[in-house]
Amino acid sequence: MSCRYITTPIYYVNDRPHLGHAYASIHADVMARYFRAAGDEVFFLTGADEHGEKIAKAAQASGEELQHFVDRNAHLFQDAWLRLDVTPNHFVRTTDAAHQQVVSAILAQLYAADDIYLADYEGLYSIGQERFVTDKELVDGKLPEDRDPPVVRREANYFFRMEKYRETIRTHLYTHPDLIQPARYRNEILQLLEEPIGNLSISRPRSRLSWGIPIPWDEAHVTYVWFDALLSYISPLGYPDGEAYRRFWPAARHVIGKDILRTHTLFWLSMAAAIGIQPYQRLHVSGHLLGADGRKMSKSLGNGVDPLEAAERYGTDVLRYTLVREVSFGLDGIISNAVIEQRLNRDLADDLGNLAARSLAMMHKYRAGAIPAPHDYQAAEQALIALADTLPARVLELVDEMKVAQAVERVMEFVRQLNQYVAQTEPWALAKLPQQAHRLDTVLYTLAEGLRIAADLLAPVMPGKMAQLKRQLGGAAGPSWNVAWGHGVVPGQLTHSELLFPKQVSEGL
Repeated sequence: MSCRYITTPIYYVNDRPHLGHAYASIHADVMARYFRAAGDEVFFLTGADEHGEKIAKAAQASGEELQHFVDRNAHLFQDAWLRLDVTPNHFVRTTDAAHQQVVSAILAQLYAADDIYLADYEGLYSIGQERFVTDKELVDGKLPEDRDPPVVRREANYFFRMEKYRETIRTHLYTHPDLIQPARYRNEILQLLEEPIGNLSISRPRSRLSWGIPIPWDEAHVTYVWFDALLSYISPLGYPDGEAYRRFWPAARHVIGKDILRTHTLFWLSMAAAIGIQPYQRLHVSGHLLGADGRKMSKSLGNGVDPLEAAERYGTDVLRYTLVREVSFGLDGIISNAVIEQRLNRDLADDLGNLAARSLAMMHKYRAGAIPAPHDYQAAEQALIALADTLPARVLELVDEMKVAQAVERVMEFVRQLNQYVAQTEPWALAKLPQQAHRLDTVLYTLAEGLRIAADLLAPVMPGKMAQLKRQLGGAAGPSWNVAWGHGVVPGQLTHSELLFPKQVSEGL
């Protein structure tokens, strides 16, 4: 049994969760569920980043007291994950006392090592990204992900000697070529590291911003939000001496969006080197979700899909399936109501749902609602069994590389082969011939066992619907993994069948 540590971004809770948050969290949750099903011990972390200038401004605009504002928004995220079947082991908040103690201790450690110093600085500051930026990063006078242009600021800040660790980062990226996936993001960071990256401002004067963790040796400053938030990947594990930290941190995998790539590479890798901890094992970087208009989803454009509304409209499992199947992780892709309905109607209703409905209906009709015991397997069954035997390992291999879309497609290919098997064997014709009773038993059992295998392999993506399917097959609804053919469904009585995936068609989409 292996230990696995999987994290989402620590989401900035200045607003309610959007589809990009759901996309990252569902991918992380699906990965965690696959690893758990395969027998690994998994610690899955998500959480709320609650400090910084954007939070302070948003709370002020809402007329709420700061702590009340972050409490309310953090609970919105927790409620959203509950609704979307995202099941973390821990939800960290950067306002947690235990986290703040870790941040303070690390700041003091780096200050004592002369890795932090005080200096005046003047530069362009992005309020949206809460960091100083360079002219080279700007497009038409602002960062592409910001609504407003940066402002010029001059103030005294404490700086972390990030440049000191540039060569350490470069060496690590060259000796660990699979650290960042997809590889093009690694190449992007290596290109940045060809030139000086400068030092990192890690404090803000309390006279301008009081909402943050105080600098331990200087109460006139609070900690920069990104320095604070990145440490929330280790604080919940009991860093530095906790048993969970010892066991899980070496297996750390961060699931992030490409808009926070620099902070999770330049910032986090240099911080890890300075602290003296090994870096994460893998950084999985997603692309952007696009609206139906082909532009990046944004609140200002109004081209997004609300994840909770979509879950209510189509079902949580349908949304989860669409997000992992439609947009391959690492690429940009369009998600719209029309896209969700297409995946629902074609993949889930026509392919998987229709297979389940037909198979169960024939067992009710021809075998009085029972799964029959199989007899001699012919070439058609042997081909399916051979494919089923290799599927779990192949699926897990793809999931391990965060190629969840491809993993799910392998299972859906198996589902389509089962549909072809129905057409090939014609059980309705066999049912008319008493001398073919044993052959019909084998075909019906093959369909039941094939459906069970598909349900087990798709359960991490669609936990609710696949549990329902397994109950309909007369078995336990809990997840199972790599159960050999013939040891899954047990010949016997079926439960009442209900349609898994009713089709939906909406006008104007």
